[in-house]
Amino acid sequence: MKHKIGADFLRERLKTVSARPGVYRMLDGAGTVLYVGKAKNLKHRLTNYVQEKRLSYRIRQMVSKVHDLITVETAGESEAFLLEAELIKQFHPYYNILLKDDKSYPYILLTKEKYPRLCKYRGDRKKDGTYFGPFDSGLSVNNTIKSLQKIFGIRSCANTYFNARKRPCLLYQIKRCSGPCCGCVSDEDMQQ
Repeated sequence: MKHKIGADFLRERLKTVSARPGVYRMLDGAGTVLYVGKAKNLKHRLTNYVQEKRLSYRIRQMVSKVHDLITVETAGESEAFLLEAELIKQFHPYYNILLKDDKSYPYILLTKEKYPRLCKYRGDRKKDGTYFGPFDSGLSVNNTIKSLQKIFGIRSCANTYFNARKRPCLLYQIKRCSGPCCGCVSDEDMQQ
């Protein structure tokens, strides 16, 4: 019996896929990962791939190459989101164009400088510092940064702005920055 591929293969596999949240990997005949995706409901999401008339040309082309499917159930959407991002970084699937350079998902970066900076960051993680994330939206990053500023008073301004300051900024006045640019906090306290 000949091994089914493409949409026919997916139709067969759908019979055994759960309706739980999780992550799926589509593989070609050589075992190369073509695509990594996440879903609230794996069965429902994967059903979309067998409705060929609704698919774009690029997605139809991808589905036609599918020889295998690996699904991993997760406890919820957040875990699926994080696992998907990790698998995309690990396998660099051809059809995950949006996430190859990490531009879709923002991170929080805490820079390694004399006066650390807390900021939203997208792109390759090449800057020296500690990265937290990925986050599912820019709004959640902004809200997290605001909360961290209120608690720790870490600056968020760009270095050019920071170096040009002569007096404390508005963030210092509303107690979201400790004012290291103007000497309002000692070096020792800032490092703590």
